[in-house]
Amino acid sequence: MNRECSASCRSLLAGDVRSVIACKQAPTVLTGRFAGSRGRSWLGRICMRNGICAPAPAAWIVMTGLTVLSAGLRAADLPDLFAERVKSCVTVGFLIESELDRQPVTVLGTCIDANGTIILPSSAIGSRVPARQLKDFKIYRPDSATAYAAEYLGQDVLTGWHFVRAEAKARAELVPVTAWVRRGAPEPRLGDEVWGIGLRGKDEDFRPYFLLNRVSLIEPMPQATAIAAAEVGGPGLPVFNRAGALVGLTLNSFGQNFLMFSRRDRALPVVLVDAEESSVFLLAKEVLPYLGRIPRNVSGRPFPWLGAFGLEPVDPEVARFLHLENQSALVLSEVLENSPAEKAGLKGHDIIVALDGRPLPRLRPEQVVATYVEREIDRRQPGDILPVTVLRDNQRLDLRVKLGDEPKVIREASRRYFERLGVTVREFLYGDGMVRRVKIADQAGVIVDFVKPNSPAAVGELAPDDWIREIDGRAIKTYGEAVDALAAIESDQNRTEFVVLTNRGSDTAVRRVKLK
Repeated sequence: MNRECSASCRSLLAGDVRSVIACKQAPTVLTGRFAGSRGRSWLGRICMRNGICAPAPAAWIVMTGLTVLSAGLRAADLPDLFAERVKSCVTVGFLIESELDRQPVTVLGTCIDANGTIILPSSAIGSRVPARQLKDFKIYRPDSATAYAAEYLGQDVLTGWHFVRAEAKARAELVPVTAWVRRGAPEPRLGDEVWGIGLRGKDEDFRPYFLLNRVSLIEPMPQATAIAAAEVGGPGLPVFNRAGALVGLTLNSFGQNFLMFSRRDRALPVVLVDAEESSVFLLAKEVLPYLGRIPRNVSGRPFPWLGAFGLEPVDPEVARFLHLENQSALVLSEVLENSPAEKAGLKGHDIIVALDGRPLPRLRPEQVVATYVEREIDRRQPGDILPVTVLRDNQRLDLRVKLGDEPKVIREASRRYFERLGVTVREFLYGDGMVRRVKIADQAGVIVDFVKPNSPAAVGELAPDDWIREIDGRAIKTYGEAVDALAAIESDQNRTEFVVLTNRGSDTAVRRVKLK
């Protein structure tokens, strides 16, 4: 291809239909990348009428060409737009392998690049589920029962997205959602129509369906988020304007409050959450910059860490006293032991008024400001310097915090299941000590992670999150010591019982577990 044709094809992908007239090789160039199902497209007919080229075989055109005429779109164009944009949507199925069974899970996802990378909502996998329990990932295209193998890549700490990659043979049938980005496309405004895609269940071969409504509210939360008057897509799927340009990505639907009436009882308040469709979506400007944050490993590490706990908005009366009425401020409840915040000189009850030299933004509700601060930390890397400005005793202090890598979290914890005993224990983590107000020097023992129903552990009244400090009268200092002690008990067929000392909240108890 000559330089002029190459430039023309790039212009076509950018949405400039005039460049098509100049490019005699455009159909051939685009055949492999944008195979479609419409046969001879309108763009192919334009080429033919201008004597430039014949339409390529295998129906090469995609709706990229169609949407460049977005100014003149009619409702009749929506079926064609829908047919092309649904190629960016998938259903992802996988298994969570627990101590007792293999639980099937299906969630919706959006393809983001030509490598078959797919993003799933943060809620797709619980924060406590270890990556080693995630098995057998598969990708299903809409309106198809064919399953393609996929690999779990991990979760991004900033966006919360889980990343999955489809096997190579599935990639040719997917279109990255970035194909529907239109430069200069306006952001949605109040009252604008937006539409999206829903996918039915496996028993219906994930059949796609169309959803359309109008934007009723746009708020910074702290990311720019739109709320439609009703559902506009399945959670985790893209949202478009009437011209077919990408305008956002759906989040999990917000709970909606209702009153439930009956003939016998008075009205009762209930909260309903639609798990299959959503009316809430992040605007595209909050999505596109972060699509490249593919985790380096399944744990998602590194996790930038400040080590400040309990950020709360300053009380309005205190804000007036400190002359903070015109800006946001957050009270730092606690600084964690041996954390970057402690090493930098931050203290409990400090009032944070600025990050990186910029005042905290005014957001509503005020609790959203704490989320803003968390995101400002998460977008950085361990080792980065974060300037923090605080008020302490009516004095303004500028501190420099060198962010660390967060200590091991629950889903990374070492754990082991003892089938005869009916219990899984995991190592005691820094976060366990934080919740229990235990200093690092006093942290020992293990945490109960799972108790099998009707097992000896369950009958002995062990419960998840119990802190085991002694086994058979012996103090347990490390996870390894606990595993060795419980393994010896499990393998001894003559043992009839064992005793553990546990802490549960503020209660300490000796629990006797009978094996026979």
